[in-house]
Amino acid sequence: CLPETRGELRSTAKETADLFLQHVFRLHGLPKSLVTDRGSQFTSRFWKALQKLLGIDSRLSSAHHPQTDGQTERTNATLEQYLRCYVNYQQDNWVSLLPLSEFAYNNGVQASTKETPFFANYGFHPRFFPPVIETSEVPAAEDWLQELTAVQQLLLQQLDQAKEDYKRHADKHRQPGPEIKVGDRVLLSTRFLPSHRPCRKLDARFIGPYPVVAQLNPVTFKLQLPRSMRIHPVFHRSLLLLAEGVRPDADRPAPPPVLVDGEEEFEVQDILDSRFHRRRLQYLIDWVGFGPEERSWEDASTVH
Repeated sequence: CLPETRGELRSTAKETADLFLQHVFRLHGLPKSLVTDRGSQFTSRFWKALQKLLGIDSRLSSAHHPQTDGQTERTNATLEQYLRCYVNYQQDNWVSLLPLSEFAYNNGVQASTKETPFFANYGFHPRFFPPVIETSEVPAAEDWLQELTAVQQLLLQQLDQAKEDYKRHADKHRQPGPEIKVGDRVLLSTRFLPSHRPCRKLDARFIGPYPVVAQLNPVTFKLQLPRSMRIHPVFHRSLLLLAEGVRPDADRPAPPPVLVDGEEEFEVQDILDSRFHRRRLQYLIDWVGFGPEERSWEDASTVH
């Protein structure tokens, strides 16, 4: 996990590359793929070019669903939960607890690999603090070790509890739906799409259907969207509705127009005919998402 900020300022793409060198490369070498959010440093031309030169498959989290980067989300939630149980009242000692928290997490078995991160990365399990059996001639050293051992044991206990709590909370918001496969046609939720209509409550809840062209993982899909929509075409399963039984001529809301330089634009499905009208070339346009009754003659100069 890379820190994305320097104090109050967000890191630039170049600074993020330096952080990658310090915190990732020196410990693990180059990864084959890297999952990030859609921060400006990760979508910049510099970062994309660097990833390509290094042979790293850059994977951005799906639009409007940061849970795509699930490992980081779950890790942060877990660390927060079992830091709470030992942080002091002033909450000013949590930084000193991070090394023990990270050690406890990395020594816990992960559901995805059935191994601990330590063993998966290094091939062995590092030693814990040994139980304090003998007394020492220096009480301060003995007290320090006893305190750290107690914190370590508590954090290990909280680790399993935190994982269970996170899974239970996440499952409350998951509802299994029909399986979606490449080639299926789906409706896309307008929940996170920009709308320029006066009342979103009266706007269409879904638009489409659009064909599924790729399944990136069990819950993330890539759609073939009209170019006029100008949005990232990868979406989480929760934003899609299988278009089973939806007739091609069913009464569905048309896709929203896009704003280009402040003007609404609609996408052309096909040019059906042409003519000269009042000395101007015009095309008969079939519009994406609209029926035959909406076809219209448009000046060629306005069609792009």
